[in-house]
Amino acid sequence: MRRRTTGLALLSLAALTLTGCATGAGASSSSSDGVVPELDPDQKVEITFESYNLTQAGPWTDTITGLIADFEAEHPNIDVKPQPPQGTSAAGSGTASSVQTQLLAGTPPDVAQLTFDTLDFAVNELGARSLDSMVGADAVDEHLAGAHPYHPRAATLGDWEGQTYGMPYVFSTPVLFYNATAFQKAGLPADTDLSTWTDVAAAAKKITATTGKPALTISCAVKGGNWCMQGLFRSAGGNVLSEDRSTVEFASDDSLAAVQMLRDLYDQGVLANQDSAGQMESFMKGDSSIQLQSSAVQGMLLGASKAAGWELRAAAMPAFAGGEAVPTNSGSALFVFSQDPAKQRASWELIKFMTSDHAYTEISSKIGYLPLRTSLTTDPTALKAWADGNPLLAPNLKQLDRLEPWQSYPGNSYVQIDDILATAIEESVFYGKDPASTMAAAQQRAQDLIG
Repeated sequence: MRRRTTGLALLSLAALTLTGCATGAGASSSSSDGVVPELDPDQKVEITFESYNLTQAGPWTDTITGLIADFEAEHPNIDVKPQPPQGTSAAGSGTASSVQTQLLAGTPPDVAQLTFDTLDFAVNELGARSLDSMVGADAVDEHLAGAHPYHPRAATLGDWEGQTYGMPYVFSTPVLFYNATAFQKAGLPADTDLSTWTDVAAAAKKITATTGKPALTISCAVKGGNWCMQGLFRSAGGNVLSEDRSTVEFASDDSLAAVQMLRDLYDQGVLANQDSAGQMESFMKGDSSIQLQSSAVQGMLLGASKAAGWELRAAAMPAFAGGEAVPTNSGSALFVFSQDPAKQRASWELIKFMTSDHAYTEISSKIGYLPLRTSLTTDPTALKAWADGNPLLAPNLKQLDRLEPWQSYPGNSYVQIDDILATAIEESVFYGKDPASTMAAAQQRAQDLIG
């Protein structure tokens, strides 16, 4: 299922220093081939599971704590202590900084949910364990397969140099949500073709002329949307990093074309200048009518549309004329940071359970995340009824076949680079700065940070 290389990613000296001793008393020894041994049925183990899905009361927390209870019932010898990221209340860079702080204190979580943009940092700075080395590559491949295999594009998102360090867990893709009722009021059919940005601009102009308000919002264009902006760069033929990961490229001619497209939409009066929260609020109220947004908010938007009496529809991420859209993913993987072999084995059992058919059935139906074991959506005993009742799911599933990963920047300045890029995009699109010079200056600052 996965392409492998024989070499392991080189861990930094800092990571080795931080994680060099076992976190639990009485650590058992690994087997001769390096694979941690199975637990004895009566061997009691306690592990800590850190998840940003525990930061919000309601479906997020209820679903995860319910799954942990199911796991403990199935594994009575393993106790799981759930905790949200320490010192932060949101997904993103804070998830890795939480683990880093606990590593420095000598008490890292055994399993942590980290966003994909921290992959480089998690492996090379935090010392995440290679799951292939820890439990064997065959065991990892067997888990990724199963009765409902991982989608091939999802299976390798937590890989580094051919080995799996993070088990892909939950993610979303950019989806174009739109208010079909507003389209009809503007004289447009509810099934208007929105497959290209040219099509989107034409529809937005008609609706804006009817309402007097900018019809379009794009989450990629504001802070917090860099995962989505990478998809726009790729769709335009650009990228954020060179293939060898040594050179920042978000000011290349192709990448710049994506920024210029956003600037043109704003200059035409159809793209609203709103932060992420403002975009959601205006769309749910019906003040804007087209929004490129994370597929994870579908349930929230459906509730708002029903309450306000308008019809929500969805289309895949638009392409640039003459090309094909290349969506990128947001989301996270599960990593192991324990050095104790017994805790490592218990952590692997938890990871398998939290990415099982049962877990994805619960997570998708109760939270709304896309199941990475996509064939569950055609299984009558799993998610078929849920999928059939959510027709907006189809564009999201279909574009997985073109998915490219959310890239992580090398080194420990990935947060600063994201901020530099987001600021440059906002200045170029909304605040009158020259896109070419602004993006070039931002690229140079980012390049200086990675060396």
